[in-house]
Amino acid sequence: MSFVQALRAATASDHDAVDAAFGSFALDDAAGYRRFLVAHGRALPTVEAMLDRAGDDDLPAWRPRSALLARDLAALGLAMPVPLALALTDGPALWGALYVIEGSRLGGQLLARSVPAALPSAYLSARHLPGEWRALLAAIEARAAASDDAWRDAAVAGARATFALYARAAEG
Repeated sequence: MSFVQALRAATASDHDAVDAAFGSFALDDAAGYRRFLVAHGRALPTVEAMLDRAGDDDLPAWRPRSALLARDLAALGLAMPVPLALALTDGPALWGALYVIEGSRLGGQLLARSVPAALPSAYLSARHLPGEWRALLAAIEARAAASDDAWRDAAVAGARATFALYARAAEG
């Protein structure tokens, strides 16, 4: 089993819990969509700030989306909410966090189809560039192959902590 497969398997229940929590938001309704975006605003900026502070830390290239989220919220008359706290300090945990937020970009593409055209959707419509997701998974795989079990365990823990952050954010 590849490391990415192991990471996906190890976080499957966490991912399912987040999907269930966010599945309760009605994206075809302006009020439900606002709540959905606010919940994301409580999580995404936290993770992106940690990744920014880490510098490159050998992390693959990634493109932030917090500004797109803030723009969509502003178009709905809302400010970015106060972000929840999460402290991931080591490099491997940040790789796991990056896996989660970039995976959410994939899910956003599907969810964007549920948002009425009259509502702003720059955040959910922010797609990966061609080959970007595959490149990220390949980078994770290569880094894990060059690392020990402690690195791999910390990457899984970082992904699980990031999923837990999103679950808390959805609870509001």
